[in-house]
This record gives sequence, structure tokens and C-alpha cells, in this order.
Amino acid sequence: MRTLSSSLPTKRETLLVLILLACFTVLFSDVGIRESLSISFIPGMTLKQHPFDKDLDRAREPWRTHISWTSEGGLWLPQTSIVIHAPGWTIFDNLYVMNGTVFVVTDVPQTIPPRERLTSTGIEIKGDPELVAARFPTDRELRIISPEEAIRLFGSGATLIDGVTWMVNDPPQFIRHYYHWVAELLFGFWRTYSSLDLSIPDSGISALSAPHRIWFVHLDADHWRDPARLNQWVLRSAFPSLTADYSDDWIERAELGRPFLLDRVLLSDRAASMQGKHFDEAGRPLAEACLLPGSFHWWSPIARNAMQFAGLIDEPSISATSPPVITYISRQVRGGRMLVPEHHDHLVEELYALRDRYGYEVNVVTMERLSREEQIKLAARTTIMMGVHGNGMTSLVWMKPSPHTTVMEFYIPGGFTSDYQYTAYALGITYYGWWGNVSFTSDNLPRRAYPEGFHGKQIPIDGTAVAKVCLAQLQA
Repeated sequence: MRTLSSSLPTKRETLLVLILLACFTVLFSDVGIRESLSISFIPGMTLKQHPFDKDLDRAREPWRTHISWTSEGGLWLPQTSIVIHAPGWTIFDNLYVMNGTVFVVTDVPQTIPPRERLTSTGIEIKGDPELVAARFPTDRELRIISPEEAIRLFGSGATLIDGVTWMVNDPPQFIRHYYHWVAELLFGFWRTYSSLDLSIPDSGISALSAPHRIWFVHLDADHWRDPARLNQWVLRSAFPSLTADYSDDWIERAELGRPFLLDRVLLSDRAASMQGKHFDEAGRPLAEACLLPGSFHWWSPIARNAMQFAGLIDEPSISATSPPVITYISRQVRGGRMLVPEHHDHLVEELYALRDRYGYEVNVVTMERLSREEQIKLAARTTIMMGVHGNGMTSLVWMKPSPHTTVMEFYIPGGFTSDYQYTAYALGITYYGWWGNVSFTSDNLPRRAYPEGFHGKQIPIDGTAVAKVCLAQLQA
């Protein structure tokens, strides 16, 4: 018979029990960690299963690095499908790339739009007829081939590139500019991609998988970043896990001489968007993408990520503000397009009069004097934003749409361009353009025009008239 002391666990037994408990703790913690590291756009959502996922033997090929096929039984070569398309903005599943050429593999080629509406040669965009013709794609840029021809070209398999890839086929010409990057290229990308989720709410929660990578086919690492470093700030805040490949990487991958199969691709091409009829009407590459189906809150996932990155993590801080906030983006110390000095002074006086009489918050700011975070935060709180046509007005993309949210843009009389007007409308924001004491909005927009003085320093504005419209908008 064991004594009481002998029935107690030994040090060795105690140590063994502790080790087992630690193992179980690590095991279950690992499950929680792996669940928390979801790569879907919003934590807790699940990734979309792509068409050929179900055919892969994950036990044999857990990293999904390669896919093989045969023409006699087994797994057939995955064909390319177009998920959604507008000229210049196309989402493909199962797109192939080899030797620097994009391949659409299909046995129904009649379902594929004309090549010039998908891509281009990527050369600089100019109006010269010869250069316009030189933008049209050839077999070097994109080929549409049958599965049988693909097997002859690719052999028995391809290297997989999983997840969502954003392939940018634009030249450096416009990209290194905050407006063109955010309010055209990123806008068009997300407007197209978000059309796959028609239920995006104001909270920005979406089941869409975050893009894994961006490929700049014609740009090196120095030619997509703007001088103010806002381009990279916005991209990194919107998609923190995104990786970037540049023109050197594109060439390097082409020189490997191997076929690559891309899971899902959004191919964007400014020149291709110009082939759409709506581009002619609006003069904006975004116009084609904006005709796709979409939620009213389609931009919310990007805006919310940027706001949180800037430090606006509290929901009330990005809700409708009280009191309303009027922000005048001044260019008076920057040069280039400027108001008549006396008109600038009078406008500021009238805006401060609104502040003193009605309690509105009024900000007169020079954007380049604010940090990137300060620019985002201010725009997110702003109810009415105004200023001379210029890059600072791009901040309107961070405003919260509401019945009172308004953008006002000042021009030399007779001048107009739809850059920020179209951006505002794409977000559901009211827009007013101004020629001195004359305003125009959705029902009487003028044609695009760039008369003498458009970029000058003597742009007139009637501060009293502007203040009157501000009051009407805020009290409506």
C-alpha cells in the first residue's frame, strides 16, 4: 500500500502535466492567431473561392505554386473569364502572362471585348493621330487564344499567382500626381472592383478580398509617387498588405519564359478607357467604371481605412459634424492659379462672418502646410469645401457625403474642367462651380474650356454670393 506521501505527484509528473498544458495552450492559441490573420478585406470575412480552387489537391500542393493539366482526363486547363468589364477597367479570372504578353484563354472568343477596350501599348497619351494609332494593342500586348493553343504554348502547366492582382498599364504621364492617382486611377480601380459587392454599407464593411499586389507594367519605383508623398500614403493606408511590382519586375518575369496563371486580375488602362463613349461625354477615364453597378457607399472601405490610418478611429469623429465645417483651400501663397487678392480677402471676411453669426467652424488653409494626416482629418470633418481649381481639391474624396456636403470650385469666367465636379458626383456630393458672382451646378454645367487666364493669378470671386449659397446649403 502507498503512503500518503507516495500518492502525491512527483516533480517529474508535475513537470509533464505542465508541459502538456503548455502544448494545448500553444495549439489553441495558434488556431486563434491563424483565424485573426484573415487576409480578407475586413477581418472576419472569408475569401472568395476562385473557380479552380475546388479542383486543386491541397494536400499535395498546399502552397498553390503550380497547376498542371492534360488534354486526356484529369484537370483541364482553366479558361479565362471576364467577371466584369467597362472600357479600360476589366476584371478577369484565370488570366495568363508569359514573355511579357497577356493571354486570354477561351473557347468562346466572341464573348471577349475588342482588345483596344481592354489594354494598350502603354505609350504616352498625346493627341497626335500617329501616336493615337500607336496606342492600339497588338499580339505583343494581348492575345486571345484557344485552350488547345494554350497547351501548345504553355506546355503541361503554369505557375500560380494567387489572390487579386491590380495590373496598371498606364504610362508614368499622369500617375505621379495626387489627383490623377487617387481621384482617377484608384477611384476607377475601386469603383470597378467594388461592383462585385453591391451591399457595401456606410460602415465600409465588405466581403471583398483585399488586393494582394499591384503591378506597374510601365513604371519604375520612382514614377508613381508624387512630390507630396500622398500617393503612397493613400495606397499604404488603404491596403496595408499590398506589395508592388514595377517595370523591372515585369521584364524580369517575362525573361523567365514561363507561363503564369493569375487567379484574379483587374486590368486598368487609361488609353483603353478612352475608347468608351462615356469618356467622350465626361472627359474622364473614371466615367466608364462609374456606369457599373455599385453601392452608394462604394468608396467607404477606402475612405474608412485612410481615416483610421490618419488617427480617426472613433466613429463619431467621422460622422456628420456639428457645427458644420467650412474649409477654404487657399492657393494665395502657392502661386499658379490664384484669386484676385482683394477678392480672397473679402471671401475670408464673409466666411468668418458666417462663423461669428451661426457658429460654423471655418478653416482657411494652405494644404501643403498641413501634414498628410492633418489633410485627411480636416477633409473628413468638412461639410463645405471650396477653392480655386487645383490639386488641393483632391481632398474632397475624404468628405462624408450627406445632403449638406458640398464642393465649390472657382474659375476664371468662361473656364471649366470636370475633374473635381465628376469626382464629387461619383461620391454623391453636391457641386458648384463659380465665375465671379455666377454659380453653376448639375443642371447648368458649362462645357470644358481653358480660356486665357485659366491658370492665372487674377481669378475673381464674389465672397458675398459664395457665403449666401453656403448658408442655403447648410440650412436646407
